[in-house]
Amino acid sequence: MNLTATFRPFCSALLLTAAVVLAAPAASVAAPAAPVAASIDTPAAHPNFTVRVVGKGQPLLLIPGLTCPGAVWDETVAHYQKQYQCHIISLAGFGGAPAPASTDPLLLNVRDQLLGYIKAQKLQKPAIIGHSLGGFLALWLSSTQPEAAGPLVIVDSLPFLAAVQNPSLTAEAAKPMAEGMRKQMSSGKMTVAAARQMSGSMMTDTARISQATRWSVASDPATVAQAYYDLMTNDLRQDVARIQQPVLVLGAWAAYKQYGSTKEGTRAVFEQQYAKLPQHRIEMSEAGKHFLMWDDTQWFFNQTDAFLKQNSLAKK
Repeated sequence: MNLTATFRPFCSALLLTAAVVLAAPAASVAAPAAPVAASIDTPAAHPNFTVRVVGKGQPLLLIPGLTCPGAVWDETVAHYQKQYQCHIISLAGFGGAPAPASTDPLLLNVRDQLLGYIKAQKLQKPAIIGHSLGGFLALWLSSTQPEAAGPLVIVDSLPFLAAVQNPSLTAEAAKPMAEGMRKQMSSGKMTVAAARQMSGSMMTDTARISQATRWSVASDPATVAQAYYDLMTNDLRQDVARIQQPVLVLGAWAAYKQYGSTKEGTRAVFEQQYAKLPQHRIEMSEAGKHFLMWDDTQWFFNQTDAFLKQNSLAKK
């Protein structure tokens, strides 16, 4: 099986999604609602993200993907807020939020600040749902401090995106290509029309495409470029062996069928990248594109509900 040919469209789609922020002017957005946290939050302690807290119950962190604010989880929050205290993360520089003062090292800062937030809020092994870049961050923080997090739901994400086309690639070898993309993405030349076209490859609903496009063009290009660089130059394939909690990985493949991809071939790439993860289950959506919580919503909830119920601390 040629995994490179099978999964190349996935890598290309995420790469191009990263590029949709290149040239459009930032849109104005309303100020985020004030967080209502379990403990008094200290926003200065996590300058790379803001948090909105909704609901009661066990803690649940929701981390969005590249260019998306926490609002990408609105329907998910509505579904879970009666059972969980949802801590909805919005990364600085994404979706119209002000850019961080520094982008170096961006995702490492986000990881450490998320761990600090979990500790400061005294969240006991919170469940985490992360989409795309957010899934990578969930894996990274959990492999860094395995005792800090509870069960993970990883939505269409991989431990090392750069190695999709070449499993033997190292993080060091990926740097030249990633640096070229960082420079290109910071130059500012993508149109809104191109952003919409790319959003259309990631989701099906027209209203969703319009919303994702607005978020993309409102994002800070330098921040997105650095996030993409960090994503492409950090390899967690060995590190995930340290993750102690169960992990549900939800994968997409249908958007790439036109390029010759198959569900079996795409699943094989997921299995290859997650091979060292001790407790994991991989499920593939039949119809959903990259934004599975939008594109295959009932399947997403069915999978996530059952997983969280099975691994919930509430069983005690």
